[in-house]
Amino acid sequence: MFDALADRLNNVFRGLRGRGKITEENVGEVMREIRSALLEADVHLDVATEFCKDVQEKAIGAEVINTLKPADVMVKIVHDELAELMGPVDPKIPFVSPGPTVLLMAGLQGSGKTTTCGKMAKMLSERAKRPLMVAADLKRPAAIDQLEVLGSQINVPVYTERGHDNAVKVCRNGIKHAKKNDHDVVILDTAGRLAIDDELMGELEKVAGAVNPQQVYLVLDAMTGQDAVNTAKIFNERLELDGCILTKFDSDTRGGAALSVKRVTGKPIKFIGVGEKLDAIEEFHPQRIAGRILGMGDIVGLVEQAQKHYDEEEAKKLEGKMASGKFGLDDFLLQLKKMK
Repeated sequence: MFDALADRLNNVFRGLRGRGKITEENVGEVMREIRSALLEADVHLDVATEFCKDVQEKAIGAEVINTLKPADVMVKIVHDELAELMGPVDPKIPFVSPGPTVLLMAGLQGSGKTTTCGKMAKMLSERAKRPLMVAADLKRPAAIDQLEVLGSQINVPVYTERGHDNAVKVCRNGIKHAKKNDHDVVILDTAGRLAIDDELMGELEKVAGAVNPQQVYLVLDAMTGQDAVNTAKIFNERLELDGCILTKFDSDTRGGAALSVKRVTGKPIKFIGVGEKLDAIEEFHPQRIAGRILGMGDIVGLVEQAQKHYDEEEAKKLEGKMASGKFGLDDFLLQLKKMK
């Protein structure tokens, strides 16, 4: 997602590395280039301007000018400011006891809201929770069917009511059903529209007022750029969001929404969709994303992925096979697949 921005910033720092020392004037030049790179990445104008001002102040305060390795100091300052721009973020869900914990998912039509409900349900199931998805999108044709298909794929039940358009009633009944059937998390898939309108916001306000959810998440399409930020701002004014979920994070979009949402709305991105499969959702960590943008990689993310694919018991079995000379081509192929 941030490839173009990462390339631009790395070119800026590469130019700095060729100088033993730099002047205050050079810092100003660098900040103009960084601002240009941020604007090209579709970062909100005010956010880009304020970000560069903060970095410049800290760069001069950190005496980058008299440092023997100014580029390294600048990279560190930019990294910390990027992390601060997107954070702080606590992606943990505040589970209540007795339950169920209610998560309300809002968003425009086409943002990936229903699929994200499925991803969240799968993630919670893997964390030993017992989720129930509630099909409260009664406007879009086949929205209920889509949620039921997703539920069957991940073995998570879906509460549905057909034949009427009272979303508040469906949500209330869904939560009652969850209590009766020992579900500790309820995920409400509410209706979206192709554009923000009073009918959509009014329905969402009624649902939120009736069920008092523990978390209200706005699902945003990263590919819509600045529109995503504007959407978040309007939703937050009417609904009081707890955070955003950014979908299509694996796309080749420019990444401006990810960098702008928190500063413009005051609400952080808590989760990101990183693929089409139902396990392709991750908690959002600003420090790691800042590292990715600056070409430092995401070592912690890599370790977490490795832990998903390897367990200690399996490693011991393979170690035993190798020691006894029984490690075959099938075992080798399996290792290659997991590494990939």
